[in-house]
Amino acid sequence: MTTRNRPLSPHLQIYRLPLLALMSITHRITGVGLVVGLLVLAWWLCAAAGGAASFNDAQALLGSFIGRLFLFGWSVALFFHMGHGVRHLLWDCGWGFELDKAYLSARVALVATVVLTLLAWII
Repeated sequence: MTTRNRPLSPHLQIYRLPLLALMSITHRITGVGLVVGLLVLAWWLCAAAGGAASFNDAQALLGSFIGRLFLFGWSVALFFHMGHGVRHLLWDCGWGFELDKAYLSARVALVATVVLTLLAWII
């Protein structure tokens, strides 16, 4: 038996995840982030129904730098998850299984995320 000078299994210092794997992992993470954002939205709506004092507290928190940063991240997660969901719909229709089309649709979803997020925050 010969010994080889290579690692037994790749680890993150050596192995670079392909774009498609990163998109899949990020899709799952943004799904969790959207749930957290929906809980914040429900809290904000409950504060609005609770009266002026509780609504002003909620507005002060969401209007702060940290609150706006959270809302920006939530909008990025929303548009990324939506773009990647469109990719899944296309896959369900049988389009985009070829490797070059899968990478192309991943890049289109990333560009759409950036463009839609910027449009939402500028407008």
